[in-house]
Amino acid sequence: MALFGNAHTVDPASAQRDYAKLLGQGEQIQAAYQLIRDTILFTDRRLIFVDKQGITGKKVEYHSVPYKSITHFAVETAGHFDLDAELKIWISSNATPIEKTFTKGVDIYEVQAILTQFVAK
Repeated sequence: MALFGNAHTVDPASAQRDYAKLLGQGEQIQAAYQLIRDTILFTDRRLIFVDKQGITGKKVEYHSVPYKSITHFAVETAGHFDLDAELKIWISSNATPIEKTFTKGVDIYEVQAILTQFVAK
């Protein structure tokens, strides 16, 4: 399962071009992470989960979460035997968090700092 949840950093400028049709006027991607098939976008307004579905991945769900809807979040750093870091995000009115796994090459503290910056507004 870990293989399918691992993420790596994507250049925000490249993500800005690739996902321009999803963004509102003036909205900027601050950070982006690519999973095997899916993408997580942190914009200056919201968090967007791009979920490719099906065998071909042609069907795509775009899940937009305004930062004000995030009630709390947690990060779990990588360890000696577990090389992946985890991010859990709780959305208002939902007891089950959204969970994403990041490879050791991704700075989970950077992810946490981005969320802190926008959730605290």
